[in-house]
Amino acid sequence: ERRALFTADLDNAGILIGDDGVVLIDSGPSRRYGEQLQAAVTHLTPLPVVMVIHTHHHPDHVLGAQVFTGAQCAALPEVQQQLASEGGTLLDNMYRLNGAWMQGTQPSVMDHPLTPGRLQVAGRELELIQLTGHSAADLVIMDVASGTLFAGDLVFHDRAPTTPHANLPQWLTALDALEALQATTLVPGHGPLSPDGKALAQTRAYLQWLGATLADGAERGLDTTELFAQPLPAEFAALAVGEAEFRRSVIQLCPAFERAA
Repeated sequence: ERRALFTADLDNAGILIGDDGVVLIDSGPSRRYGEQLQAAVTHLTPLPVVMVIHTHHHPDHVLGAQVFTGAQCAALPEVQQQLASEGGTLLDNMYRLNGAWMQGTQPSVMDHPLTPGRLQVAGRELELIQLTGHSAADLVIMDVASGTLFAGDLVFHDRAPTTPHANLPQWLTALDALEALQATTLVPGHGPLSPDGKALAQTRAYLQWLGATLADGAERGLDTTELFAQPLPAEFAALAVGEAEFRRSVIQLCPAFERAA
């Protein structure tokens, strides 16, 4: 079941082709993924990758970075700190889960700190926005010319959200901020593109239901096994790895709800 959480889908990587170079959004979960991402870039353009921007510190988004040795490996300072302190543990866990698929993967080192605001790189203008909720430091990137918003794991689409470092109220506030940006196209962290706002609405509805379910369980004194037995509404049971992610969220988030109750 744990391995299924990583094999049900992969994170979405963005490729932005500029006048004199390429900017990548996230680098994936392994060296092998990074090599395939580089091959995809080469198929599209002869221009070099000049910067790889990472949306947050979770290992499925950062461990392909080592492939892009000629590019600036960029992240928020908080993400740099998180990877410096937790990167080895996160990598070890990925090896345990995925075995030989991780062969040759090394810890990621983010050497270029990012500041929220406008960034000119490779002939493209990007708006960098720092939020929080899915993790302690979530970066979203708006490509100004196209109106494309790379939301990272603040938004999931047809896949149950992950919550290992989540703060649900802050996450819901972040979704309101994303909606206010009125992007032409939204690229979620996982799942298909969302040009119609469905992914935002789906993620919001899931988080609201999850928070209400865990709060009710804490008020009623339900233990973990009893919460596991709670039926998922049909709309959330249909999400990829919905049952498995709900169980993970129960384990990860219940202590805080119990303290609040």
